[in-house]
Amino acid sequence: MIKRIPRNVWVLSITSFLTDVSSEMLFNLLPLFLVNVLGVRTSVVGLIEGLAETTASLVKFASGALSDYLDNRKHLAVIGYGLSALAKPLLFFANSWFWVLGVRFTDRVGKGIRTAPRDALLAASAPEDRRGLAFGLHRAADTAGAFTGLLIAAIIVWASQAASNQLSKNTFQTVTLVSIIPALLGVLILALGAREIKSVKEGRSARRFQFTGLDRRFWAFLLVVVIFTLGNSADAFIILRAQERGLTVLQILGMLLTFNAVYTLVASPAGALSDRIGRRTILISGWLVYGLIYLGFALSSTGAQIWLFYGIYGLYYALAEGASKAFVADLVPQAQRGTAYGYFNAGIGLAALPASLIAGILWQGLGSWAGLGPAAPFYFGAALAVLSVILFVIWVR
Repeated sequence: MIKRIPRNVWVLSITSFLTDVSSEMLFNLLPLFLVNVLGVRTSVVGLIEGLAETTASLVKFASGALSDYLDNRKHLAVIGYGLSALAKPLLFFANSWFWVLGVRFTDRVGKGIRTAPRDALLAASAPEDRRGLAFGLHRAADTAGAFTGLLIAAIIVWASQAASNQLSKNTFQTVTLVSIIPALLGVLILALGAREIKSVKEGRSARRFQFTGLDRRFWAFLLVVVIFTLGNSADAFIILRAQERGLTVLQILGMLLTFNAVYTLVASPAGALSDRIGRRTILISGWLVYGLIYLGFALSSTGAQIWLFYGIYGLYYALAEGASKAFVADLVPQAQRGTAYGYFNAGIGLAALPASLIAGILWQGLGSWAGLGPAAPFYFGAALAVLSVILFVIWVR
């Protein structure tokens, strides 16, 4: 089966692997840098993450439509990966949360440029009966990169500050410098290794921006995903929850490694399983697992329990992430997939801003008022996951 996987799938997967080596070693420490070093409140962490994701969302929509119009996915993907690679080193100089916001903004613009064209190129590169496997392999490589990046970060933390419960500025700056190398390698491999796949047979004059004509099932699915995402706040809050329950910085990195190990091992088999039993079954299972995990985060009284649930959290991602993108390709013809993935990724990202703001407010405001404290955003996420499953079953047939 491995021999039947197309070249582009491998190239895109390797690029995502290297990019995530860079991103995950850096951005998983970012909420700790903001809180421990810069002294900001969790509501500011939510604001930064929400604004960053919303920015990416608006760009994803435009970039996806543009890739359909140009009938060119590769070059936009290279530009997006390149912009993110150039932005990350600037965190070395960050001395305020405004600076961090600027870097996250630029990085997310790069992600916005690349995501929809990359997904459309990936979908076009794999035959329909192996589409779930292709997206599953891509997610597995992406997550293996995250595991590797976190392992490197853990080694740096262990060498520089051992069992300290607070992240230091020097440790974060060291991680920032190391993150530059895999980011640049990923851009180079994509630029030299990927091949464009044309979907439009007519000449340029026949092309136009297409914002309508998508299957109504796609719009129903997108609405359900947006509702689900409103309860899926930035994982920065899980990291802060783990610290609040007693885990050290090194233990938090171990927790993240566990998550990525589970995600990596399960993503490809889950994608292949979706080819056989259908995306709907996989998505419903993934969202129900998510609801149970978020309930676990809310009820956990120790750092060890948070670690356990975060490991299982990798199962949700393995089931849902690849299957949801393959499901979009099932609903939309190839010539419109850039636009569809633009809408899809934009919808998720636009919902990320209110999701993170709501989580920040629930954590320190309404949650404390109701006696729930930091558990409040996780109860909220679990409730919306259950609602999303119900709506998906009813609306998307």
